[in-house]
Amino acid sequence: MSSYLLTGAAGFIAYRVTEMLLEAGHRVYGVDNLNDAYDVRLKTYRLGRLQQHPEFSFKKMDIADRAILEDLQNWLPDDVAGVINLAARAGVRTSLTDPWVYVDTNMTGTLNLLEFCRQHKIRKFILASTSSLYAEESEPPFSEEDDSSHPLQPYAASKKGAEVMAYVYHHLYDLDVTVLRYFTVYGPAGRPDMVMFRFCQWIAEGRPVIVNGDGEQSRGFTYLDDIARGTIQALKPVGYQIINLGGHEVITINQLISMLEKRIGKKAQVVHQPFHKADVRTNKADTTLAQEILDWKPQVRLEEGISHLVDWYMQERSWVSQVETP
Repeated sequence: MSSYLLTGAAGFIAYRVTEMLLEAGHRVYGVDNLNDAYDVRLKTYRLGRLQQHPEFSFKKMDIADRAILEDLQNWLPDDVAGVINLAARAGVRTSLTDPWVYVDTNMTGTLNLLEFCRQHKIRKFILASTSSLYAEESEPPFSEEDDSSHPLQPYAASKKGAEVMAYVYHHLYDLDVTVLRYFTVYGPAGRPDMVMFRFCQWIAEGRPVIVNGDGEQSRGFTYLDDIARGTIQALKPVGYQIINLGGHEVITINQLISMLEKRIGKKAQVVHQPFHKADVRTNKADTTLAQEILDWKPQVRLEEGISHLVDWYMQERSWVSQVETP
C-alpha cells in the first residue's frame, strides 16, 4: 500500500482517480478548496462518496495559498509516494472574465506543490493539463509534438505555465513528472459547464439546447473511468513526459445531440448562436505515447458511457436538474 496526496479531490476526474486508488488498497490524502466555480452540490456529492472509505483523509485547503506548504507538512505522513495535482480552475470561456484566478490556481498552486515535493523529497508528480493548448494551426489528431505555445485563452496559457514550471523542477531537482493533457472527459457527476452534462440536462428538462455555430465542430470524448485508469498508470517513472489522454471517439456536436435524444427519449430544442472565438473546431488526440509508455487504451464505448451518464442523471434528477449549467 502506498500513500498519495491528491489535490482537487472533490473534482470530476479527481474523485474517480481517488476511488480507484482506494479500491486498489492505497491511502489517499485529498485536498480541495471547494470553490464555487460551479455548483458546490456536485463537489459535495463526490466528496461524500469518498469520505465513506476509511483510507481516505480530507482537508479543505487552497493550493494557491503558500501556507499550504506548512499545512501539508503538519498533516501528511513521511512516506508519501507521489503528488497527483488535479486541482485546477478549468473552463475556456470563464477564463476570459477572471484570468487572475486561473494563474493563482493553475500556476502558483502548481508551483507550491512542486516546491513541497522538493522540500520533502517526494519523487513523483502528476500534473493535469489540457488539450486546449493545441493551436488551430496544428492538424488533428494532435500529438504531443504539435505546437502548444500559442494558446487561445488564459486557461490554456495558465496550464502551459504549469507544464513549464514542472519541467524546471524535473531539470533542477530530478523530480519525475508526468504531464497529462486531458481531452474531453465525460461521465456521471461531471462538470456542469461541459457539453455532455449541459445537453443531458437541457434535453431531459425540455430546455433550449444552446449550440455555438452550426454544430459541425467535433470533440473526441473519453469516459471518466478510462481517464482515471490512465492517470493512475501515469504514476510509473517516466523522467519528464507529456502524454495525451483521451479523445478516442470523435463525433460532431450534432451527432452528440442525436445520441442523447435517443437515449433520453426526448427531442432537443436546439438554438444556434455564433461560434465563440475562444473555442476550437476539433480536439482529436493522438494517443500513441499513452499506448507505448502507459500501456493505456480506452475501453468504454461512447454509447455505453452515455448510457451510464443518463442513468446517473435520472437517478439524481431531483437535485441535478436544478444545477446551473452556464
